Amino acid sequence: METEEDTAGAITEEDEIYVNGGDNDGQSQRHRPIISGEQLDIEAYAALYTGRTKITRLLFIADKCGVPSMQLEALRMAYDEIKKGENTQLFREVVGMIDGRLGPNYGPDNAWAEVVDRRAESRKEKLENELNAYRTNLIKESIRMGYNDFGDFYYAHGLLGEAFKNYVRTRDYCTTSKHIIHMCLNAILVSIEMGQFTHVTSYVSKAEQTQDALDPVTIAKLRCAAGLAHLEGKNYKLAARKFLETGPELGNNYTEVIAQQDIATYGSLCALATFDRAELKSKVIDNANFRNFLELVPEIRELINDFHTSHYASCLEYLGSLKANLLLDIHLHDHVETLYEQIRNKALIQYTLPFVSVDLRMMASAFNTSGAGLEKELEALITNDQIQARIDSHNKILYARHADQRNGTFQRVLQTGSEFDREVRAMLLRANLIKHDYNSKVSRKH
Repeated sequence: METEEDTAGAITEEDEIYVNGGDNDGQSQRHRPIISGEQLDIEAYAALYTGRTKITRLLFIADKCGVPSMQLEALRMAYDEIKKGENTQLFREVVGMIDGRLGPNYGPDNAWAEVVDRRAESRKEKLENELNAYRTNLIKESIRMGYNDFGDFYYAHGLLGEAFKNYVRTRDYCTTSKHIIHMCLNAILVSIEMGQFTHVTSYVSKAEQTQDALDPVTIAKLRCAAGLAHLEGKNYKLAARKFLETGPELGNNYTEVIAQQDIATYGSLCALATFDRAELKSKVIDNANFRNFLELVPEIRELINDFHTSHYASCLEYLGSLKANLLLDIHLHDHVETLYEQIRNKALIQYTLPFVSVDLRMMASAFNTSGAGLEKELEALITNDQIQARIDSHNKILYARHADQRNGTFQRVLQTGSEFDREVRAMLLRANLIKHDYNSKVSRKH
């Protein structure tokens, strides 16, 4: 039986990932990372990020978690973080979300907002005057810096569209490869914040063409950005490859976009959903660079190893415990159900692969689901040609339909014979042409 790399989604029982009920072997004693089956540690999670993405992730958690205590904690941290910056519009929105539930210390601060707005107007006027002066003097480097400063200004105040325009305008005034890389990274950052992943792909490609200015950290940043773009486009295999290619040099140098733990999580889940067993071994488990990221999220590391070694009990248990918190991830939440479904389908396929027949009762027990539910899943996989088998519903047995190896061998022999005959005839024809000096005669006529 052959599996397909991109398994189609089958209907699952109660859209959950089930476990096979095996013993835990002390798994409860293992270290629990920030992203675990326990309630998300918002403070530890937020500490992984900096800048605008820290705020947007906190607001996303507040919007999606459905737990009042978590929501208020996320809003409180977002409020504190916003006041360190200059985005008064976002500040007012967060105050509205809090709606007085955190007491007087987390209410409207009109005096602060007015001071920041006045300072912003003054700063904007100064930047405009400087840029006009640079244009008059036609100093390319100064004009580039002027547009870049405007981009920083608009980004700090949450005007992402204007920030993107100004960052992109610096391109006409870039005089070195490093300038181009700087412009591309700024454009990528803003595009990710806006959710414009077509721009992300475009500027990653532009940056990669500037080979002479790419250092290991920049390459790692570009791999992460490309991985996020592929993830958003549901190209999970390409996303997995990009995250797996990310070098450990990244460290904490891209926390305004992504954390190292995210690379481990995104890359591993995409790989589980799309890689075959050999690829999982060579590109994930034996990948020395990626192992550095996996060590930061022990549960992801363990579920990868369990899946590869066919310990589906603990693998699916880990996935089940991680699900609630993964649904609070700003980039992954839309893909969790699809990825989990594909991973479960691959587990079902790999479970049946070695056997000529499988007892559906034992298999249902292993996957902690009902016999009827399991049959529906297997029917969908058989219909999609992902499992070559037939189901005996009366005796509750799955029989593998192995190809007729004898007939297949005869067909390959006949094909090889036909190819050999054709090649020999071509060689004889060429030999006769050379023997009768045909090429020379034709050339002399011309």
